[in-house]
Amino acid sequence: MILKRITVLMMLTIATSFAYGQSSTVWKDLAQVTYKIGQDEFGELYIPVFGPSIKGMEGKVVEADGYIIPFEGMFKPEHIILSSLPLAECFFCGSGGPETVMEVMLKSPIKYTSKRVRVRGKLTLNDKDPEKLMYILKDAELLAN
Repeated sequence: MILKRITVLMMLTIATSFAYGQSSTVWKDLAQVTYKIGQDEFGELYIPVFGPSIKGMEGKVVEADGYIIPFEGMFKPEHIILSSLPLAECFFCGSGGPETVMEVMLKSPIKYTSKRVRVRGKLTLNDKDPEKLMYILKDAELLAN
């Protein structure tokens, strides 16, 4: 009986570690993007070029953890921007690049928090619309930390 409990606890620990590692890996994988210079009516812009590992994630359900970043119009409880970095270091406020943030379209509204959150949703890649971020998580849900 004790052996069975120890085995179950070990399996839960491994599963939890795997889930956390998977989330961290998502940001590492998304960081592998490169850019080419393009033109639009306003001048030059950087267009993301997604490599095979990132393209392979498109349309798949992924988990990402990070911080909710307030944006123009402030916080919309069903449409957030998630940053892998804290606010002081994020793409909009600090040293992070555009690969460190993603738009998240939630199924259900959530309350703003300055604490780290974890979300799960379907990854969409955007290399066409410069008004949107290059990573978009659709049909997302907030996960318990």
